Order: sequence, then structure tokens, then C-alpha cells
Amino acid sequence: MNVLITGAFGFVGTNLSGSINNSKIIALDISEPETHLYSCFVKWNELENIKTPQLDSIVHLAGKAHDTKNTTQEKDYFDINFGLTKQIFDFFLKSNAKKFIFFSSVKAVADNVLGEQLTEDELPNPQTAYGKSKLAAENYILSQILPEGKKVFILRPCMIHGPGNKGNLNLLLKLFKLVFPGHWAILIIKDHLLQ
Repeated sequence: MNVLITGAFGFVGTNLSGSINNSKIIALDISEPETHLYSCFVKWNELENIKTPQLDSIVHLAGKAHDTKNTTQEKDYFDINFGLTKQIFDFFLKSNAKKFIFFSSVKAVADNVLGEQLTEDELPNPQTAYGKSKLAAENYILSQILPEGKKVFILRPCMIHGPGNKGNLNLLLKLFKLVFPGHWAILIIKDHLLQ
């Protein structure tokens, strides 16, 4: 199989590349690190030049993550989260790839959970530019007519934890270390036992 992964060198892409076997994996990102597990690297402005005999799947991970410091402008979220999604999805429609997997976010539905859980029946009502931009990207994908044989999967993960994550869990861990010095190791051990 030939798999194209956008945002390839981010947290999820880096971990995903190590778990896909027996495939040619093409990295699509803004820059290339010195070492990685991908078969080849392509920049966004080279997307139309990708030459593979058969591109089977596209996994779209690239995006602007929510900013916990609130310094990112709304336009930046839409330029990246909507703009790049539109660009790669239009490429998918023209390509011979059969599957498109889009990593959206739970924030495309809600910023806060009212009640005990968030279900598939919840009407999307994002309040932040991040959530609104992810929902706009989802709506664009769903508004397009798929050629026969093509499939789309939209995933809305919440917090993703693993090696190299940079999200809110790290902030929580720092707070835990400050409040309970010496006890943070228990949290890490427990986490590894649950994997």
C-alpha cells in the first residue's frame, strides 16, 4: 500500500509512521527532520507533483492545534485547518486514492460537555476559532460528491496521549508534580499499566 500522511512529523504522525508496516508511507509536511521512518518526503507546494503508481489512502493530520495561550488569530486557524483540508481533499478527489481519513477534533462539536458524556447525536456548536475551523473543514468534506469507490472517515479525537505529546496533559502533569512532589511517578506507572 501507498499511504500519504499530512502533518507527518507532528505528534500523531510520528507515532503513526512507526506502526504502519509493509507500506510505502509518503510524508507531507512543511519541513523535513534529519531522521524519520517515512519512505519519502513532499512539501505542501509540491503536492501536485506526487508520483506514485497507486495511492491507496490519505491520512490528514496537518492542522493548527488549539492555542492554550490564546495568541493565535482566528484567520490562522481557518487558513490552516480549513485551507489545508480543502487543498488535500481536492487532491484526494482527483487522485486514485480510495480512503481519506481526516483527524478533526472533539472541539468541532463542543468546547464543554454538558451532562455526563458527549454523544454522536450532539449538534455541533463550537465556540472557539479552533473548533469552528475544524467544523468548517468537516462540512467542506461532507459537502463534496465522492466518486464511486472512494470513502471518507472523519475522526473527532479528544486528548491524545503518547510519546512526544505537547498538549494539556503535560500542563496537568507539571501541576501534579508541583502539588505532589515525588508522587508523580505513580501517575506515570499507572499510565503505562493501562496501555
